[in-house]
Amino acid sequence: MDKGVFARLGRLVVHRPWWVIGAWVLLAVVVIATAPALPKSTDESDALPRDYESIQAATLGQQAFPSAFTPSMIIVFERADGAALSTQDSAKVNQVVTDLGNKHLPDVEAVLPAQPSPNNLVQLSAVKMPQVSGPNAQELTKSAKALRTELQTLVAGSDLKAGTTGTVAQQLDSQESSSDSDAIVGIATVLLILVLLLVIFRSPIIALLPIVLIGVVSQVANGLISWIVKLFGMQADSSISSILIVVLFGVGTDYILFLMFRYRERLRAGDEPKQAMVTAVSRVGEAITSAAAVVVIAFLTMALSSFGFFRSMGPSLAIAVAVTLLAGLTLVPAVVSLLGTKVFWPSKAWRREPEAARFAAVGRAVGRRPALFAAVSGVVMVALAIGLVNFNPTFDLASGSMPDTAESQVAMKSLEKGLPPGATSPTNVYVHSENGAPLNQASLAGFGNDLKGVPGVGQVGQPQLSKDGLTANYSVTLTADPASDAAIGTVSGPLRDTAHASAPSGTKALVGGVTAVYVDIQATMNRDYRVVFPVAAVLIMLVLGLMLRSVVSPWYVMASVGLGFAATLGATTWLFQGIVGESGLIFMIPLIIYMFVVALGTDYNILMMARLREEAKAGKSPREAAALAIRHTGPTIAAAGVILAGSLGALMLAGNALLAEMGFALAFGILVAAFVMAMFFVPSLTALVGRAAWWPGHGDRAEAPAEPREPVHSGLG
Repeated sequence: MDKGVFARLGRLVVHRPWWVIGAWVLLAVVVIATAPALPKSTDESDALPRDYESIQAATLGQQAFPSAFTPSMIIVFERADGAALSTQDSAKVNQVVTDLGNKHLPDVEAVLPAQPSPNNLVQLSAVKMPQVSGPNAQELTKSAKALRTELQTLVAGSDLKAGTTGTVAQQLDSQESSSDSDAIVGIATVLLILVLLLVIFRSPIIALLPIVLIGVVSQVANGLISWIVKLFGMQADSSISSILIVVLFGVGTDYILFLMFRYRERLRAGDEPKQAMVTAVSRVGEAITSAAAVVVIAFLTMALSSFGFFRSMGPSLAIAVAVTLLAGLTLVPAVVSLLGTKVFWPSKAWRREPEAARFAAVGRAVGRRPALFAAVSGVVMVALAIGLVNFNPTFDLASGSMPDTAESQVAMKSLEKGLPPGATSPTNVYVHSENGAPLNQASLAGFGNDLKGVPGVGQVGQPQLSKDGLTANYSVTLTADPASDAAIGTVSGPLRDTAHASAPSGTKALVGGVTAVYVDIQATMNRDYRVVFPVAAVLIMLVLGLMLRSVVSPWYVMASVGLGFAATLGATTWLFQGIVGESGLIFMIPLIIYMFVVALGTDYNILMMARLREEAKAGKSPREAAALAIRHTGPTIAAAGVILAGSLGALMLAGNALLAEMGFALAFGILVAAFVMAMFFVPSLTALVGRAAWWPGHGDRAEAPAEPREPVHSGLG
């Protein structure tokens, strides 16, 4: 994009700052006042397309058995000391269940008598409530909270302890943990940014500037996201709000840093404050717009995903980054132009050029021996990527999106003490007549026997017939935990194959249930890897090619990003599977790492490449350009990388597996992008490739002398 566009934008913003600030305030007031609440879901099946077998099975089950009772909540009773329940304990359990039912709590339609487990370690009572849907979700979670309070009152003083799990209980815990994690992540992110900016600029004004401005921008972005989500009928997982916080503050602070470093550089070069800001917008505008375009494109490609979580998250994050970019090019320069050099108060360091000894030394070293630095940084990323061989995805998103201490999680673990693993979420196999003829009992018996012979199947219940006799439901108990790899392998392979092949003539068999949902999620993610990855890579390469006016450099820049992705996923696998001892990583981690590391990590590569091109245009040789680019841009990338990595790393404080894994992976990926890719790998490769890196756009040719009416081109820094 022509720098003249950004020069004109800079002049407009700097000379009309109050207009710009007023427009942002008006926009914020209107959006905040009118935006709807962001709808959320923690049900994996909400995220799958309607044509997947698990969803077809669920739809058939609801149509054929409308009165079938699926408990909204399950109350799990056990002794506090873990021993088997005595006769007196059972009597107390029955009394608690009766008293709870007699309280007629809102939305609680029935509390069924408690049933003991085969080993008598737990007793279970099912709670019937209306089916969870968008409109009633909030009311049901309030009712669930009231039931929990009453339950704890009734068991107080006894030898029993009780907890609740099930759909509504998980919904409640997810909402509460989301609210808590949003607050923790938000506070940690703000404090980190404040501290780091104080260290970098020694100015409380600059430290507070991103917090205040991005706080306003985040409200605008969240409002716009809510409108988009509502307009297109999307669902937002409870984790999205925490991710939005760190993306807005992390990316927003990065863009402000890019601008402020160049603003300070121009002041040191002798520009008066307003002209320094115009020049900063002119010089940095193209780089951060290209960087933001890469991020927006990468996130928008998530809309191609078949998985609802990504279809919602991608556009949401794209809107957030686009709004942040607009603020970085307009609101931030407007405010800084009003403050002038007072923005650096009380520090006077902005007046003199620091020696930047460390980055200058690094730059000289890379310029002298680019092959060595390219090889070492490449080997480091390849070594980390070896961890990929052990990567194993897990698919229990509901439990992964809340802490292990949540009541529904604790109660589920207690429930599993008393029941076989597969009994907690049995698999449903439906047989449906396709020709309108009632199902034949003899053929149904033979079908059930075939299901019993499937490896990995423990028990198969008697078929339950629908009222019209056209549909039968077999409750299948697997021998493995429903969320385990073994259970997923059973359902995806032998169980579905047997069900489809053994379905009586004129019928169709469908396998549903939680494990079947996990199977379809796995298939969805494999499809997304084949579609989203290459589309994002091609589009990002096009942006890089247009920005760099080259068909050569985008190839090795994208190769470096690919290595960074592999290194990040490998390191995350090493940590969580190898050291922490988890069975696997949440299934969506690879796609999230790819999107964030490719998108946000490419920001630093773009900033470095823009400076490399600028130095080349100033007549420097490829190796000299690399040395100077690292000297001048290294501090900016280092500061921005630490701040963004710290912001994303704050997700680890959220208290659940999904955000912990995501926080580490994204923070590590950004550090690799900043301190390995952008600082060493890309500039050293550019120095080795030489002037051919800019072919055919001749990005290394000096620009024509600036005309007098374009003072922004003077005094290159």
